[in-house]
Amino acid sequence: MSQSLATVAYLGAAILFILSLGGLSNPETSRRGNLFGMLGMALAILATVFGPRVTADGFAWIVAALVVGGGIGLYAAKTVKMTQMPELVALMHSLVGLAACLVGFASYVDTSIQLEGAEKAIHEMEIYIGILIGAVTFSGSLIAFGKLNGKIGGKPLLLPARHWLNLAALLIVIYFGYAFMQAPTVQAGMPALVIMTVIALLFGVHMVMAIGGADMPVVVSMLNSYSGWAAAATGFMLGNDLLIITGALVGSSGAILSYIMCQAMNRNFISVIAGGFGSGAPKKKAADGAAAEPQGEVVPVTSAETAELLRDAKRVIIVPGYGMAVAQAQHTVYEITKTLREKGVQVEFAIHPVAGRMPGHMNVLLAEAKVPYDIVMEMDEINADFPQADVAMVIGANDIVNPSALDDPDSPIAGMPVLEVWKAKHSIVMKRSMASGYAGVDNPLFYKENNRMLFGDAKKMLDEVLTALRA
Repeated sequence: MSQSLATVAYLGAAILFILSLGGLSNPETSRRGNLFGMLGMALAILATVFGPRVTADGFAWIVAALVVGGGIGLYAAKTVKMTQMPELVALMHSLVGLAACLVGFASYVDTSIQLEGAEKAIHEMEIYIGILIGAVTFSGSLIAFGKLNGKIGGKPLLLPARHWLNLAALLIVIYFGYAFMQAPTVQAGMPALVIMTVIALLFGVHMVMAIGGADMPVVVSMLNSYSGWAAAATGFMLGNDLLIITGALVGSSGAILSYIMCQAMNRNFISVIAGGFGSGAPKKKAADGAAAEPQGEVVPVTSAETAELLRDAKRVIIVPGYGMAVAQAQHTVYEITKTLREKGVQVEFAIHPVAGRMPGHMNVLLAEAKVPYDIVMEMDEINADFPQADVAMVIGANDIVNPSALDDPDSPIAGMPVLEVWKAKHSIVMKRSMASGYAGVDNPLFYKENNRMLFGDAKKMLDEVLTALRA
């Protein structure tokens, strides 16, 4: 394939990637968006493999790598459950960061690249920045993976003087960047590059460890943006226009999504990075020094009583959360929805921007269960409708329905917009226990007079509710 034909193929792939992003902006066009993305990536791979920069000697190695990588991807696609998608996404982000680091080091030691003057300085700056972004993305994504799959706790690790530590790390990176740019040979510049890489890896760990569990969807979105910029940096190092374009698309869209999610949580991006929700702050102390307890009494309910409330309702709003994902109860939720609608009950879903562990987590699960798109509402669309609902049913959500975010200025989640389920005539919260949510904050909703608690595994309890509804 000639260079001109490869360039045209890259341009076509870039257009397909843009169409893919456009399609993914709406659930009804998301399948088409995914198809455009797959076609664009296939075209990009073919143009690269058969392009003029791949020699006959390297062709076999590239094909072997494609087979191995494609096999791993196919295996993951077939075996990874939908509930494991957040950690899979984080793991994929880490691989992009690792690739940027490896390409950066390979580009630096490549003796076939002979540059002088300004060209040499620009190329070395691309390498330094590319490895810096890649290392932060790699280690940060691994920590996010650990938090998402439960191997690392959701509470943030807030080191003393952590902001000063971050500032010191930045100054050291800048110093060694100067030393790297001034190094006359590869051997002289390598120590500075290695030291910077170690600091960047440690910074990535520190940054994500300091972020609270309730902010994890924002973290996943942020790391998605970082992986895009890492890919763009790789494109600069390799002189590959398509990598630059693709990386910029991913980086900018991830940054925009992070901003949108922060706005939806009434947060700013800096406060998330500085260590956010989930600090496990102690409860306020009463005058006598005892911890203040929520007022009221928890009223449990059975699955049969839940079914009766749903059957008698005219309007039901369902709020899915991570508990639904863990229990893999989305298909039963759909069957309940279908049964209620057949009985003339109006059923809608309320989706909080940070429900689950990644952006759009609940939407993906509901789409998998074939819940109609037109009854799945975003928070801003449906929050004002809870007073008109007879039943608000919360399935495994906690922090996103916590009234203390609005009522308690001293709460760690104060100011975070939440779904106001307590304004419905009745609210039913499904949980395994009275444990606090991912942010480590108690929920006064559980003690409200119009609230009932349905304890147990979400899938098991919903199956019982469905059986009672059909009886």
